[in-house]
Amino acid sequence: MNTIKLGTRGSKLALWQAYYIKDTLEKGGLSVEIVIIETKGDLILDRSLSKIGSKGVFTEELEEKLRSGEIDIAQHSAKDLQSDLADDLELIAFTEREKVNDVLVSLDKSLSLESGQPFVVGTSSTRRIAMLKHFYPHIQTVDMRGNLQTRMRKLEEGVCDALLLAYAGVHRMGYLEHVTELITTQKFIPAVGQGSVAIECAASLDPVKKARIRELCNHQETEQQLLTERAYLRKLQGGCSIPVFGLAVQENNQLSITGGIVSLDGSKILKETLTGENPEALGLELAGKILSLGGDKILAEIKSQLNN
Repeated sequence: MNTIKLGTRGSKLALWQAYYIKDTLEKGGLSVEIVIIETKGDLILDRSLSKIGSKGVFTEELEEKLRSGEIDIAQHSAKDLQSDLADDLELIAFTEREKVNDVLVSLDKSLSLESGQPFVVGTSSTRRIAMLKHFYPHIQTVDMRGNLQTRMRKLEEGVCDALLLAYAGVHRMGYLEHVTELITTQKFIPAVGQGSVAIECAASLDPVKKARIRELCNHQETEQQLLTERAYLRKLQGGCSIPVFGLAVQENNQLSITGGIVSLDGSKILKETLTGENPEALGLELAGKILSLGGDKILAEIKSQLNN
């Protein structure tokens, strides 16, 4: 089997993930070359994600290279991956999931969302902003784009008092010492896919290559969870800029997903939990339920606000 060309974004976190995939494949006897590709999301840092269009903002350029055959596979943070893939592309693996929680990161060890003390949190996520408004209205937010190192530098410069980030990225980049609070998933349900790395390829990739990559990288339990979450997100049509949340877990061969949506101002939140066996059917059922409970109105409201 010839060398597998692995496409990735160039941030430190993306490269950590790419080398993790490379090491996994090389331990299985494959040869891997990393190809760095810049995406629109990496280049446009002066506007929020909701303003530059959330669909494929971190994936479009990688997908073009998959189609042209310049790369064989692309790795993405699963949470950055749009829920609708084109017919000529497919996901062949999801790596074992890290801890899914969001964390508060600060140079001031005393800071806690639960303290009631007002302070400024840096985040570019509409989900995190809306949930802060709902659960912690005393907290102010400031838009914070850029890679983790850029955000840490802005924190040091005093642009904000704390950052709200995914545990997985903070852990992988070695910043755990600055975590002042692990946010419970009872309150802050994460973005769909948070904590796992997804591997994408062109549908036309050699099936033998596909099967071997999947065998070495895919974690079955994580895959079941993410297929559930992604089906839910797809029906809701929630891109990066829509404050939709969803987390599936497995217990005793039963899948359970808790998901919902929160209005941009944090005033309305819908959350439901369903249990089932078929990932796709369960995700779609939860989305249908959320929409029927008024999620359709919240979604329409969010989209009209983001388009203004």
